[in-house]
Formats: sequence, structure tokens, C-alpha cells
Amino acid sequence: MKKIILFSVFAGLTGLANAQAPAGYYNSANGLSGAALKTALSTIITNGHIDKGYNGLWTAYKTTDIDKNYENDGSILDIYSEKPTGPDPYQYTPGSNQCGTYSTEGNCYNREHIIPQSFFSKAAPMVSDIHFIRATDGKVNGMRSNYPFGKVGSATFTSMNGSKLGTSASSGYSGTVFEPIDEFKGDVARMIFYFVTRYQSKLSSFSSGNMLGSTAFPGLQTWELNVLLAWHNQDPVSQAEINRNNASYTYQGNRNPFIDNPGYVNLIWGSQQPSNDTQAPTAATALHVTGKTSSSISLSWTAATDNVGVTSYAVYMNGSLKTTVSSPSATISGLAPSTTYNFYVVAKDAAGNSSPNSSAVSATTDSGTTIPSTGCVNETFETIPTASTSSYLTRTWSNGGISWTATDARTDQTISNKAITVRNGSLTSGNSGNGIGSLTVTTQLKFSGSNGTFNVKVNGTTVGTIPYSATATTTTINNINVSGNVTVSLVNNSTSNRVAIDDLKWTCYSGTAARQVQTIAPETATYKISPNPISNQEIFVKGDVQGIKKAEIYNLQGKALQSIDRPFRNGNSIKIKNLEQGIYILKLDNATMQFIVK
Repeated sequence: MKKIILFSVFAGLTGLANAQAPAGYYNSANGLSGAALKTALSTIITNGHIDKGYNGLWTAYKTTDIDKNYENDGSILDIYSEKPTGPDPYQYTPGSNQCGTYSTEGNCYNREHIIPQSFFSKAAPMVSDIHFIRATDGKVNGMRSNYPFGKVGSATFTSMNGSKLGTSASSGYSGTVFEPIDEFKGDVARMIFYFVTRYQSKLSSFSSGNMLGSTAFPGLQTWELNVLLAWHNQDPVSQAEINRNNASYTYQGNRNPFIDNPGYVNLIWGSQQPSNDTQAPTAATALHVTGKTSSSISLSWTAATDNVGVTSYAVYMNGSLKTTVSSPSATISGLAPSTTYNFYVVAKDAAGNSSPNSSAVSATTDSGTTIPSTGCVNETFETIPTASTSSYLTRTWSNGGISWTATDARTDQTISNKAITVRNGSLTSGNSGNGIGSLTVTTQLKFSGSNGTFNVKVNGTTVGTIPYSATATTTTINNINVSGNVTVSLVNNSTSNRVAIDDLKWTCYSGTAARQVQTIAPETATYKISPNPISNQEIFVKGDVQGIKKAEIYNLQGKALQSIDRPFRNGNSIKIKNLEQGIYILKLDNATMQFIVK
């Protein structure tokens, strides 16, 4: 799950309100693309660049590399040790824990050149350019050495936060590579894009290191460029990157344009380069209607899977492309009342490979009639547990006949008296037998972070979103209109935003024109994951599983995380590898189900 705030890879050059580039900073790049845009940006970020020297990095880190977005405790934000959903394995005090010597993780922090300084013979100004030199643990820095970045197949070293060194599983390269955790893959990509743009005129004199190109454009070897494009698209710009870019500009006088304007990446290099990746994603499944009005239809589906990662979904209406989205849901607007439309979805990966069409679904827009409903559930959070109030734990309680579970949640924040605060988790109700008409809730962002949204799900299907910001805001989603037994969830889309929830209520639904919401169960009729959420990095599956030939685990972006042949030959459980808290997909041969890691 991505960090503080997500920006669509299809947003082009829409501005980032939190970035602080001076007015007109990028004017000379307006209207350009490809090599011309790259050259224009190179000129912009070269002008004003002040070389503060290699030792100056220690001073810079006291403002550029401070954790203000995770623990927010003033320690060094180290991308090789930060654990976004749990306590860090160790922490460094700025200025007090500089390397020095080291033998194990946690000894000291060093100056990690994302582009190794041996590539350019430690020459200035590259050797001290803050935009691609991070404060990281000395031991992990040393293990990364001068290897390129890529997807690790078989790991020979794994850091305490899950960063890995090992044999490349990236298409087009079979050597040793280093892979940061998902939280920082986009950060690494944008630092490298900065380097090959800022120093494009010098690339011909640098060593390639199996990653750099020898010409100004494209500036990277094809295999590495494809890895970085996928990481950039899958891990959008975070508030932590924006903060660092602003602090680096204050220190050094130039900016990383790919943080200010992420759309520059695809304008320069496209979404992918010619690649040896010819494996197409699987088809998206379980396409269904999650909501409709007289002028719109909302759709959701189970994410497709891919050997590298799914980057987008093309949504077709009546046989024609209607929109492209990066997540497995979409709302099609501007439709006519009382009209039937047909839809299907095609998944695409970073290399441009397209999946087969999903199964089709039809839906008819409403006529505009409003169905009345009455009060039903009202949760004020006054009975939430108070033990370990500031710790992020799984919290459970009951009130008014409804049970509640909040994962990665704390109980010490308030909006109107008590509230439940969710970080990288969700708030889920127990079963309510009277359906749901409309839902109202108050939210507020706590501590640091940026505006975002919760996904609201009824019986596992997304029915809308709830925004949050630093100001307490009450939002209502009307016309949900699901009858019968319902379970309602609010799912935090950020891995680190801490958002308080208060005064959650919904009306019962008693009409006769309920929307047809398909319940996506966490298991199929044949197999059942129990318990779910799972614990101790082990999945127990009930059912006749002995004949299963392969188990595969994917994240919700469709990226393959683990593959196990004959997974149940020694029992009915699967051991998994260092999955962070969140929702994942388990595929057993052709059966697909979701599970939660708490």
C-alpha cells in the first residue's frame, strides 16, 4: 500500500499542491516530451545547483532525511530499515550515529549513493548531490554495494525491513540486483531518473554498472529502465518524498522534477521500453456492478496477476474503450437514465502486454427515483477499549448489538469525545441484518500526512469513498441500498496516514429496489482460509487441497510475491515470506481468494 498520498500515473502534469517549486520553475519544459523534455529539465535542475561538498551531506541529513511521516520522532528516515507498518528494528539520531565502522545492522548510518560513486570515479558534483544520496544503514549500504536495482528472485541477503540482495528475476538481466521494499521502490526510481537527467551530458564518460546508458537519451539500459518505470507507476510520490525534495532545494538550490511532476516520467520515456517481457497478465475476474445512479455505473473486479506487475486496467463500454484506471475499480459517468450498458476490463503490464478480456457484465442506470430508509446503526466509539491507547493494535468491541474490529488502530485520539484511529488497516463491522441505505461518518487526519480517502465496502464490495483531511469532516454516501445481511468496512488506502473515525452510522434499507451487490468472499466454496486474518505468516486452508499443484500470492496490484509448487504436500498450511499488514490474493491453481495479514 502506498504511503501518504497517491497520484495517478495517468494524471499527466497536474500539479502537486504540496510541492513547493517556485512559480515558473518548469516553464521552459512546457509542451515538450521525449528527449527534448529531458534536456530542458536537465538545464533547469543544473541551474542553481550549489555543490556543498561530500561532508556537507551529514549536515543536510539533519533536515532532508528526518522521519516526519512514519514514527515522526526526529530519527533518520532510512529506506533500508524503515518498517512502515510496525516498529523499526533500530533508529539513528541525526549527527550521533554516523559511520564509522560497522559489522551488523544498527551500528551506524552512512551516505548511500543510489547511483554508486564508483560509476563516476567519485567526481564532483555527483559525489555530493543530495538528491540521490540517502542516509542509510551502513551494513545494508555495504551489502547493496554497487549492484543495480531490480526484482530479486532468490535472495542471498535480506535486511531487517525486507530489502533484498540476490539473483535478478527482472526480464533482460540475470546478474545480482538489490530490491528495496515496496514502500520505497518509486523513491529509488525517481532518484535514478533525476540522476540520468541532471547528468545526461556526462553519461558517456561514466561506467554503466549494468544500469546506466551511454547516451543522453534514454540514459538507462532497457532492462533497468523497465524496472524503474514499473516501480514509478506502482509506487507514486509520497509526502515524505515531497518533504525531502523541498528540504533538498533549500539546501542545494535545485529540485527533483519527477517528484514535483510525476507525469514527466511517462512523457519522457513512455510507460515502457521494448522488453523481453512477453508474458501477459491474467484476466481480471469477478467484474461486477457496485453502484449506479441515473447517470453513472460503478464497477469493481478482482485484480489481475502478472509475473512483473499490472500497471493499468482498460475499461470498455459497449465494445469501446471508455477509461483507463490504475486500481481495480472505476465509475463511468455521463450515462443516460434507464439505459443498459455492457462492460468488460483488460489488464496491462509495464511492457504493454494485454490480458484476455474479463467476463462481461451488464447494468441498467436508475430512473432517478429515491428509495426512503430509516435509522439503523449508530457507533459513537464511546465503548472502545482503552488499554495501550497509543499502540497500534487490533481492537475489538461491541455496541448496540454490533461487533467491531479495527486493525492497526489506536484509541487515544478524539474528534467528538472518543474516536478510533486507523493507520495501515481497516474498521469492520460485524453482521447487521437490516441492510444499508446511506452511510455517514466523520473523519480527521491526525499527526502528519496528507489528504486521502477510505474505501467503503459492503460485503467486501467497494460502494464509495470517504475523504479525510486535517479538518474534521462529516461525509455521507447516499443510495448504497443493499438489503439483507451486511458487513461494512472502512479501509485505509495509506500505509502511514493515521486517521480518526467517529460517529459512524447508517440507515437500514427496507425498499424493494436494492442494488445487486456481489459479495466477494475471502474464500471460494471449495476452499476456505481459516482463520482470516492470518497470523504468524502462515495460511491455513480448509478443503481438499492435497491435489493443488501451485500456490501463488499476489498483492492487490496484481504483482506476484511468492510461488510454491505442491504447497500442501506436508499438511494444510502455507508458510509465507515477510508479508506486511494488508490484503493479499491467494491463488490455488485456478481458485482465487483474498486474505488479510494483521
